[in-house]
Amino acid sequence: MSTHQSDIDERTNLAGSNKFEMLMFRLGKDKTLGQSELFGINVFKIREIMAMPQITPVVGADPSSLGVLNLRGQVIPVFDLPAIVGCKPETGLNILLVTEYARTVQAFAVESVEDIARLDWTQVVPAESSGSVKSLVTSFARMKDEATGEQRLAQVLDVEAIVNMVTPEKERPSVAGKNIGAKVKMKSNSIVLAADDSFVARALIEQTLKELEAPFEIVKSGKEAWDRLNALADQAASEGGSVYEKVGMVLTDLEMPEMDGFTLTSQIKQSSRLSQLPVLIHSSLSGTTNEDLVQKVGANGYVSKFQPAELAYAIREALAKNPMMAE
Repeated sequence: MSTHQSDIDERTNLAGSNKFEMLMFRLGKDKTLGQSELFGINVFKIREIMAMPQITPVVGADPSSLGVLNLRGQVIPVFDLPAIVGCKPETGLNILLVTEYARTVQAFAVESVEDIARLDWTQVVPAESSGSVKSLVTSFARMKDEATGEQRLAQVLDVEAIVNMVTPEKERPSVAGKNIGAKVKMKSNSIVLAADDSFVARALIEQTLKELEAPFEIVKSGKEAWDRLNALADQAASEGGSVYEKVGMVLTDLEMPEMDGFTLTSQIKQSSRLSQLPVLIHSSLSGTTNEDLVQKVGANGYVSKFQPAELAYAIREALAKNPMMAE
């Protein structure tokens, strides 16, 4: 087996145990305190890391755009990540991170790459902020500096929000005008429980569920979803009913603080009172490796972000698997 394939398999196994690997990098000094902070992106989103190549500027492009790169025959947009998040590099833009998100490829210029950290999602806490810059951060990863023994924080960037920000408005994903098909029919007082740590993803999920006329609740992590499911199951039991009458299905992202979507799905499917609950994975992490793991943990479906018509179809398919969904 090749080293590349071994790395993929190892990272896949990590995801199945509520662990992940995060690429840590620096963008320069922030405008508020003048400090150089650590930032992070899940390694699964990184397609390639390279020294800063020759970039072709594009006339009339957005200020955050550096131009385009011809990468082995594929022309991809390149963005100034420090400028997007409000940092000023001290040594320039030296490294390019080529990322893959929701079937799109784009590159972000950064000042330096520090390390790859192996973390448990329980080390990651949600970022609760409504500020325009801080909203680009989904969570904070708590780590111990091996050299000094001191605790440090890395800001986990919301790649979905960043890509949405730099994408021309007419090309951004939107539910408006999309043919999402028939409305859903659900049991009275039943909901779709959705979990996603990206505010952009939550907004798009909400729009889709409203178009489908599906009652819903949306939480920001797998742990929140797990706690809410158990609370609803307890309530149903106290009323002499079933949780399947209260929750039509679970729609979950994969990357989330505290508990990832793989672990959430696995725990649902291993629970005696939740195992028949349909679970649909909705993720920007693409590739057959992730889709294979989705099947391994017992999910009922997988849909890539963000395709409104495909999501709506997958939601209807998942709801049909609930043993008590129909009126």
